[in-house]
Amino acid sequence: MLRSQLINAARRTHRAFSTTVAARSGGATAAPSLGFHLNEDQLSIQETAKQFVHDVVIPAAPHHDKTGEYPVDVIKQAWELGLVNTHIPTAYGGIGLGVFDAALVSEQLAYGCTGIQTAIEANSLAEAPVILAGNDAQKKKYLGRMTEEPLMAAYCVTEPGAGSDVASAKTNAVKRGDKWVVNGQKMWITNGGKANWYFLLAKTDPAANAGKAFTGFIVDANSPGITVGRKEWNMGQRASDTRGITFEDVEIPDENRLGEVGQGFKIAMGAFDVTRPLVASAAVGLAQRAMDEASAYALQRKTMGKHIIEHQAVAFMLADMAIGVESSRMMVWRAAWLRDQNKRNTYYASIAKALASETANKCASDAVQIFGGNGFNTEYPVEKLMRDAKIFTIYEGTSQIQRLIISRAVADAAKQRL
Repeated sequence: MLRSQLINAARRTHRAFSTTVAARSGGATAAPSLGFHLNEDQLSIQETAKQFVHDVVIPAAPHHDKTGEYPVDVIKQAWELGLVNTHIPTAYGGIGLGVFDAALVSEQLAYGCTGIQTAIEANSLAEAPVILAGNDAQKKKYLGRMTEEPLMAAYCVTEPGAGSDVASAKTNAVKRGDKWVVNGQKMWITNGGKANWYFLLAKTDPAANAGKAFTGFIVDANSPGITVGRKEWNMGQRASDTRGITFEDVEIPDENRLGEVGQGFKIAMGAFDVTRPLVASAAVGLAQRAMDEASAYALQRKTMGKHIIEHQAVAFMLADMAIGVESSRMMVWRAAWLRDQNKRNTYYASIAKALASETANKCASDAVQIFGGNGFNTEYPVEKLMRDAKIFTIYEGTSQIQRLIISRAVADAAKQRL
């Protein structure tokens, strides 16, 4: 499908399914009834991604996993099809998909390779704060350029000593005239060495609580004083570019401040309501791939005179995979749908993220088990799935952080019933 066709399909999907940015911003469009079928345009978008994965991503994935080479050509082709930056509003040159429709794309891309999918999805995480809190000039400048050529962006929040505990971040920004001077170090930044610009969270009031201590900024990656660290060689998702980024007296014009001073933490956390369902959808894609690989292998491999899928021990493992995949996908759809209707989805996004990430790990591990000794060998696809799966329980909020969010919501609901 040509990029223009995908754009037209996305726009029709907006009208049919109310997943426009306007609806997320409080537009008057009535929320449609929630169903479990996709409309024709959504199926078209999904099929475009699926075909691209089959033709391009799956054949390229082993090379990028073994070498760690950034998948520039793959991303360029995905961008040309409209599969990158899917939720940039049409007003700024994007196709403006809602979270639900973007999740359909994300799942398919992750089915092929979660390292490549993560590189692509990192753009969405960086762009989300700009979409949520940027002014028109900022959106035109930084979102607009992403639709003009296949550029990358990065979300600079995590630090060496501040992962889940974002409030402990020490990178600071001090106002000097009409500029802010930033000093500090960020770590584990996806697309860190490939980004054209960063969303940066920096402390602007050391005396304030976390809710008012931080401010968000848009930072051009070529700004003087930025040092990009080495590419980290990780357990899995090796196609993704992960690095440390150091800021030494980096000057940022005040016009690049995102939102009001002291609102950065709220903006950064608000982005997760958009991106956590997408991360969860990627975990579903990996889990589905693990189940497909394992079931296909179980139909071919024979022991004790019959295909191993006929052994109840193996059949039940596959059944458990299916239970996890289907239930995780439903939670992704619910969390994504709620966000598109401008309804609070934090609770459901956390459930989706925790459930799908742990399902992906269980499915990948069981796939290796079903493959037996072959599963432990790099000539077969499932060992990569097992390595790639682990990070889903860690990035964009660990499983423990998700349970903290969920448990607080449960406690609040219980108190209201008293």
